[in-house]
Amino acid sequence: MTSADLDGVVLTPARDQGARPGAGTPAGGPTVRRMLLGARLRRLREAKGLSREEAGYAIRGSHSKISRMELGRTAFKERDVADLLVLYGVTDDAERESLLRLAREGNARGWWYRYSDMIPVWMQSYLDLEEAARCVRTYDPCQIPELLQTEEYARVSLTVRDGIRAGTTQIEIEDRITVRLLRQRHFARSSNRAFTAVVDEAALRRFVGGKGLIRRQLEYLVEQGDSAGVEVRIIPVDRTSIVPVGQPFTVLRFEDQAIPDVVYMELLATALYLDKPAEADAYERAWERLAGEALPPGASRRLLTGLLETI
Repeated sequence: MTSADLDGVVLTPARDQGARPGAGTPAGGPTVRRMLLGARLRRLREAKGLSREEAGYAIRGSHSKISRMELGRTAFKERDVADLLVLYGVTDDAERESLLRLAREGNARGWWYRYSDMIPVWMQSYLDLEEAARCVRTYDPCQIPELLQTEEYARVSLTVRDGIRAGTTQIEIEDRITVRLLRQRHFARSSNRAFTAVVDEAALRRFVGGKGLIRRQLEYLVEQGDSAGVEVRIIPVDRTSIVPVGQPFTVLRFEDQAIPDVVYMELLATALYLDKPAEADAYERAWERLAGEALPPGASRRLLTGLLETI
């Protein structure tokens, strides 16, 4: 598939996407459903005063299996969930069916599955998380964030990055551009979501692909900054305070508080998912510092228009 095929693609929202949190199935893909089910099972286990070892024994498993289930990092067998519900004393039919449904849907395929051969394995869970997040905050010191890139800019960015990886072909790069544009459309069609991007001014002054390309990219950035739920904040090059975060990262926050914040960091050939409170809190603090160094949206827009006048 190439980017020209996008006009014929229909993005179908996840089932129950408009459901109120806590009332039925949550929005998002299978990764989020597994995380939510795992959090509920952990609360039920702790309420009964049972250890992970005791819960693991009840389903013919180990404490590490229970740990993976409670973190949402593994597929669920309905039989295991049913046995745990018996152990935890859950007898209400509606509650049992709700949790068993989460187990089934946690094993379903995300919207991206039909494009899975175009997406690195380590990124696939992120697409589910991004779809379900109520608030997405991203920082990139080197380039325009992916959800704000034009097709031209994305092509140059992916050609440079993926060209470093051995064996990446131009066809594969074009496929990944298609998926990136699909992500943008999917995100734009979602309601009641907030996206904030903090970008270093130095990244805007890198004329990747030539002045014409970067002009169109900056114009698009101005346009996107006017979209509902989108904020673009720029850190000017004359800022003297330095926040020691050289790696791009994204903080995802979910409406259901049972799901912890997740920090996503994409590396050259893999990615990190950080959801332990101490790890997430460190990046939350870094984000607040970066956002504090950045100009507010209105001033950032004026900086962008000023840059456009110089190109």
